[in-house]
Amino acid sequence: MREVAVVSTAHSAVAATTETPIETLIPVIDAALVAAGLERRQVDFWCHGSCDYLVGQPFSFVSAVDALGAWPPIVESHVEMDGAWALYEAWLKIQTGEADTAVIFGNGKSSVANMFRVMALQLDPYVEAPLGPDQIALAGLQARVALDAGVITERDMAEVAARSRRDAVGNPAALVSGEVSVDDLLAGDKVRDPLRHHDIPVMGDGVTAVVIAADDAARSLTARPAWIRAIDHRIDAQRIGGRDLIGVPSAVAAAARCGLGAGRIDVAEIHAPFTHEELLVTRALGLDAGATRINPSGGALVSNVLMAAGLARIARAAESILDGSADRVLGHATQGPCLQQNLVCVMEGACWVPCVVPSSVSARPTTRVAGQTCPSPVWCGRLPIGRLRMRA
Repeated sequence: MREVAVVSTAHSAVAATTETPIETLIPVIDAALVAAGLERRQVDFWCHGSCDYLVGQPFSFVSAVDALGAWPPIVESHVEMDGAWALYEAWLKIQTGEADTAVIFGNGKSSVANMFRVMALQLDPYVEAPLGPDQIALAGLQARVALDAGVITERDMAEVAARSRRDAVGNPAALVSGEVSVDDLLAGDKVRDPLRHHDIPVMGDGVTAVVIAADDAARSLTARPAWIRAIDHRIDAQRIGGRDLIGVPSAVAAAARCGLGAGRIDVAEIHAPFTHEELLVTRALGLDAGATRINPSGGALVSNVLMAAGLARIARAAESILDGSADRVLGHATQGPCLQQNLVCVMEGACWVPCVVPSSVSARPTTRVAGQTCPSPVWCGRLPIGRLRMRA
């Protein structure tokens, strides 16, 4: 396994824009490249996450290539998903040895239509989609199931909204922010029982871009890379009635695969457009809200740019390492109605490098602290040979 790290990020978000996707992409991609100190010719791979449904035009993503420049020739790919899954593809590309650096970007323009209805086209086309439920209605059903089961309360949901808005004050990409009391939020009218306005995300137009690099390339680009220790994604059944809406099994599986519970998480950026989703994902991932700071950026609740909000969670988590405020962080992304598909990315500020040792050495090697073991069993288990040591 090659060491891969996030070395720079960039964001933009507005409530609505008349700019084309290309016009929104260029300045954000440029900002990410400048922050990393890279020129376009030094990028080995480009990967884009977006959705043609947002534009209403098949293969509309091809036009995004114009934002990357006509010269020099590039190697690029696209996923019809949130940009977080484009990051996963780029990470795999680097693992194959075919690239050392990659730029990942996700973008969406929600202002052109009612995206809550547009994204309902993800539903089962035979039984559920013909009924016409939008994302808010489905989220309301999920919230009601969790409330009736006693897993969450409406006050819990309002507390998530109040904290998110308070934390978003320092986030220039947030579309709503400020101090608000939980009681004032609970006094608001319900939009779709049990959801109130504060439980529903603020939609926006924007872009998130991330630069990742491998091994010494990453070390040369930033003083403190955010090393991707483990990344995995899982999916639940498409049919809403055929899966556990409270337990979020795909998130549980992805977290277990990443060894999430093997060490402290300082910051967790959870892609939860609705308030109850943050509570359910936090529970599914086994996070301790008292020990882990949840969504210090405000999360997708205050700025939900479709096809970029998940990548933004990974980027925001990585920024906590890049600025030295955290050592081990989690970035989470979700796709599909009611948390259908979930991606987990664990990053650390410490740098591990493999040492050649006898094959009899345990796959759970010692680390920089005597007597401790590597916090990611996935990372260690995939190494062909043994022990890891700390790079000075």
